[in-house]
Amino acid sequence: MNIWLAVVLSIVIGFGVAFGLGYVVIPWLHKLKFGQTILDIGPSWHRKKQGTPTMGGILIIAGFLLSLAVVLITDKLLGGDLLTYGSDKPADLLYTKVFAGILMALAFAFIGFIDDYIKVVKKRNLGLTELQKTVLQLIVAVVYLFTLNKFAGIDYMFIPYYGAFQSTALFWIVGVVAVYCTVNAANFLDGVDGLCSSVTAVVCVGFSVSAILRGFAGFGIVLCALFGALAGYLVWNWNPSRVMMGDLGSLFLGGMVVAAAYAIDAPWAILLIGMIYVAEFGSDVLQIAYIKTHNGKKLFRMAPIHHHYELGGWSEKRLCVVFSLVTALGSAAAVALFWFGRIV
Repeated sequence: MNIWLAVVLSIVIGFGVAFGLGYVVIPWLHKLKFGQTILDIGPSWHRKKQGTPTMGGILIIAGFLLSLAVVLITDKLLGGDLLTYGSDKPADLLYTKVFAGILMALAFAFIGFIDDYIKVVKKRNLGLTELQKTVLQLIVAVVYLFTLNKFAGIDYMFIPYYGAFQSTALFWIVGVVAVYCTVNAANFLDGVDGLCSSVTAVVCVGFSVSAILRGFAGFGIVLCALFGALAGYLVWNWNPSRVMMGDLGSLFLGGMVVAAAYAIDAPWAILLIGMIYVAEFGSDVLQIAYIKTHNGKKLFRMAPIHHHYELGGWSEKRLCVVFSLVTALGSAAAVALFWFGRIV
């Protein structure tokens, strides 16, 4: 299959499935009374969102998986192999990166589903405890990294202007931190209508272009399917939102961002392409540290950082636009590094 046809099909199918399912899934979630519980830790006006259906991440995951399956199966029937397109790396290495990454993201989605289920069905507002979530997330992170290391031989990362930097110790340290922080940052980002979905859609574009420059255009197809699904979901999630993705969706997206970074051997790229993720997680950590070391005084009006701007008068739509533009700038910086820092 022509690569550009695959790009268009993956986006269109992902969008169509995610958007179309909204007409079925959202009323079904209403019927099941799977409404969002709004905690007191956010801005007071968020309480009007109480009862908005959650677990809308189903739309994203379904759109992504169906789109990817249709495109890859069609391509295979036509005698192609999109996942190895534009790469001189062994096919087994590329397949491991793709499918290990997707399975890792789905594992995080399952953790998110358990958390959402406890919140909306068992009526325990906080869902899983912090310890339970941390342990489960670290288990998934370790299994994912072990898979990359054991079956793909990955214990290195690409550094612009240098090449492959190999260090098993650094691979594990950076890996655990990158997976854990990114997944939870995506969860923090899902606090405003359309914010996580719009920012992550731009992240998909940034990593898609980077994948092409790194000689792994096939993974760009994976991200195009996710981009399409996010666009279809965003129609329902744009302010005022008619559905929220829940931890099911946000943890899945965080996992996919990590998978994209490791697909191109550059976990550091999350710092640029996912700079909003970094700001969300970092602002929360800084707020907690500042409060503890400054007698209860706050560094930000509220953390994570998007709440700080909300309390400063920014609308939810403005947040989505500005944060997406910042993500686009970070993505451009990463792409420039991949281009000018490539080793020929």
